[in-house]
Amino acid sequence: MDDGMRARTEAVADFAAALRELRNSVGNPSFREMSGRSGAISHTTLHEATKGNRLPSWGTTVEFVKACGADPDDYQERWEQANLTVRANGTGGLPVLADVSVASSATEPQSVHVDIGERATQPVDKSSDSLPAPEGGGRFRLVFAVVLASAVLGVAVFGVVIVNRDSGAEEGRPSVASASPKAASPVCPVTAPQVAAAQPLHKGDAAQFIADVTLPDCTRVGSGKTVVKVWRFKNVGTVRWQGYSLLRLDLPQREDQCRTKNRVSIKDTRPGGTVDVRTEVFTPKSPGLCYVRFKMMDASGRVAFPGSRPVNFQVIVN
Repeated sequence: MDDGMRARTEAVADFAAALRELRNSVGNPSFREMSGRSGAISHTTLHEATKGNRLPSWGTTVEFVKACGADPDDYQERWEQANLTVRANGTGGLPVLADVSVASSATEPQSVHVDIGERATQPVDKSSDSLPAPEGGGRFRLVFAVVLASAVLGVAVFGVVIVNRDSGAEEGRPSVASASPKAASPVCPVTAPQVAAAQPLHKGDAAQFIADVTLPDCTRVGSGKTVVKVWRFKNVGTVRWQGYSLLRLDLPQREDQCRTKNRVSIKDTRPGGTVDVRTEVFTPKSPGLCYVRFKMMDASGRVAFPGSRPVNFQVIVN
């Protein structure tokens, strides 16, 4: 089994185990009973979600968690991480969200900034019906809260998954990055919610957001323009970053969003080293807020910092 397949299998199995643990914690109700409580999903679908054969959709996850009397928000980050990992390692390297519409609004967090390590010491990162995770701590904004678009299938997450810090990004949903023609006075900056604590993928790995070298939050840019976004990060852990990258969360990209590369390469960075990560940004023709999130991935395509919010950039398109 290659690394990609192993990562995919482990992500699905771990998420299924989390659902089984939740069900056991509330007395192990039958799936028929859970289906009755939900009133919106069959007992067979609920049962399938715990088998670990495939990642359940976010909609299924929401109903499963609610049937157990728990809050879906507590499971969103884990689902997004698993979804990103599964899709990144099973669809040509690009994450593809499914059943996104069911997870919108109340249960899915809006795109937000995430801290990717304290201004000087913490790690970062986090991931949907199959998606990834951010890094913890400081100025990085990990958009691990993948913003799911309101489509039923094939909806993409428009978050940037990667380090968690102020200017970074967090994992979130796919509609946050789009620019709305009617958004004359967009709310900026967007603040990302905190995510559940989790250890970095590799023991000793840690990332710190240093600065927005270009395009600090809420910078105003013209429509139909090409600008360059540069984040500066520091490897404050003991693991060398080789083959790391930032993976955009909202894929496929839409015409009304700021467009970037799907995956932005990070130069190999030794522990203690600093690296500038650069990507061109193509602004949409419509005015509004562009909020884009990325997750930091390791060379095997897994989220490096599942316990951190996604890295992001936020610009106002005039």
